[in-house]
Amino acid sequence: MSTLTAESCETTPESAEPEETPTPCCECPETKKARDACIIEKGEESCSDLIEAHKECMRALGFKI
Repeated sequence: MSTLTAESCETTPESAEPEETPTPCCECPETKKARDACIIEKGEESCSDLIEAHKECMRALGFKI
């Protein structure tokens, strides 16, 4: 029985494909989840702080929002 370690998970082979360009739908999942839940429960007008936090996260990753 073999056990995976953190080192074995972090190692990538030399022939590994380069990382794909990030897509907006998959980035900042924490702020996206909080924003979406707030909008569903309270409406967009009540969630401006969470909406802005998600935008800031996306901008930090290079997205033009």
